[in-house]
Amino acid sequence: MSGCGCEVTINDESQKRVLVWLLGINAFMFVIELSVGLLADSTALIADSMDMLADAIVYGIGLYAIGKSIIHKANAAKVSGYFQLVLGLLILIDIVRRSIYGSEPVSFLMMSMGGVALIANVICLVIIRNHKNDEVHMRASWIFSANDVIANLGVICAGILVMLTDTRWPDIAVGFIVACVVLRGAKMILADANNEIREAQTK
Repeated sequence: MSGCGCEVTINDESQKRVLVWLLGINAFMFVIELSVGLLADSTALIADSMDMLADAIVYGIGLYAIGKSIIHKANAAKVSGYFQLVLGLLILIDIVRRSIYGSEPVSFLMMSMGGVALIANVICLVIIRNHKNDEVHMRASWIFSANDVIANLGVICAGILVMLTDTRWPDIAVGFIVACVVLRGAKMILADANNEIREAQTK
């Protein structure tokens, strides 16, 4: 029995270290990418920075859930999913605004910042890879990190297309795709969390 308790404590400490690293990387990248996104007038970069913020919130809530019951962890994951949902909707609102009033994205900044963000998120995936099949709050963290890599590749492609076509529409299109990725991640984690809650209540 004591051996089992020790194992749980070790796993909790491992999860805590992972989430602290992920929270730090994503919070830092949110500030940097949002600043560059505003400077570059890029919908895709701003959308990706909001995705970073959503992930930082997920990891912060995940830290709160460590060591608590499965119901607490599932509810923490639900809160993460709702944050993700709100940020996805905010990205869509910004896309509509830019579609109406226009924008002039800077392709070089988009590609450069997209590349930096991609490296950061690959590092996050490496850090969390051993916990991707853990409890629901850690599965949420894995889903969001994997989605980020897809979003970063989209930002880089958007930068290339903006440069080749000399229009803002590739930037807006990728911003919309990032918003869809964010909303899809929210849907997945909310469904996962609700399933965990139902299973726990039937035991």
